[in-house]
Amino acid sequence: MSHGSEHLPLTYYEVKARNHALLCTIGFLILLPLGALLPRIIRTFTQRWWIAHFVIQFLLAGPIIFAGWALGYQTANILYTGPRFSDPHEKIGLALIILYLVQLFLGLFIHFVKIPFFHGHRPPQNYFHAILGLAILALAAYQVHYGLTFEWAFATGNLHEVPKSAINAWEALVIIFWALYGLGLLLLPRQYSQEKQRRQQNKEG
Repeated sequence: MSHGSEHLPLTYYEVKARNHALLCTIGFLILLPLGALLPRIIRTFTQRWWIAHFVIQFLLAGPIIFAGWALGYQTANILYTGPRFSDPHEKIGLALIILYLVQLFLGLFIHFVKIPFFHGHRPPQNYFHAILGLAILALAAYQVHYGLTFEWAFATGNLHEVPKSAINAWEALVIIFWALYGLGLLLLPRQYSQEKQRRQQNKEG
């Protein structure tokens, strides 16, 4: 970066790239983690968590994620850093949007289609839904970090460097989510105990 360029305004392309990064960070590293923490933490205190989970994961996060992804695609076309989906950032971005859609449909299937063969036990797709959700969040964290530390400079020419505060914010978001999720796992014994009680009540009823 040339000396004094930090005082120059962002270029048109940098603004689009920055907005892409902001939207995807809000969607993938703030809203989706919030929606994942909600059932992990409060489901042992109330069974009325699904609507809030759906609103956050789809109605709030969805438009932001789709807008951020579309903006990234447009920016890549404008900057033309090579054929589309030829570099790691674009490939991971495509994978994330596909996995997000799969996760949405899987969540709707789990909620609305009840398979009777498990007799109140949690079916395999529920575990897969949880594991896939965590995998998406881990991949998204890597993707944002890659975008901040490599893709920005590669795509824009690094006239303006990514501020250290952006890296610090990324670190904080990742640490806070995984710490809170880890604490939420401590509620698993309580959750399993409640589910066992409900199965017994259903048998007796």
